[in-house]
Amino acid sequence: MTKVGIIRCEKNETRCPLTNCFKTMIETTQGFAGYDACMPAGVFTCRCPGDNVADLAKILKSKGAQAIHLCTCTFASKTQDGWDKTNGGFCPDIEKIAANISQASGLPCTLGTAHLPKDYTPVTFE
Repeated sequence: MTKVGIIRCEKNETRCPLTNCFKTMIETTQGFAGYDACMPAGVFTCRCPGDNVADLAKILKSKGAQAIHLCTCTFASKTQDGWDKTNGGFCPDIEKIAANISQASGLPCTLGTAHLPKDYTPVTFE
């Protein structure tokens, strides 16, 4: 069973309890579809401008995380037709942050948890 850490955005932490992120993790659907089985290793919140993510990723790894996922809201926006990547999400630097997480921790970092945009394939930084 793969232990997965989640890092979310501070801009959404008081509005989203990650309910569907955990649901899709347990069901291994959406952003977690590439795993046979997975369980949470921990959750952290990224603080703008993302300078804290390297340390967060290292802590998650020390707690047993084998992969890290960044929440969908970091790179996509909720619309009346579902989630859409066209106008981005809360973080304009999410790809740089994902690469930093992977480099600092040595773990794969994937963009996406629940609510993936239509036709979106999760991108993993290694």
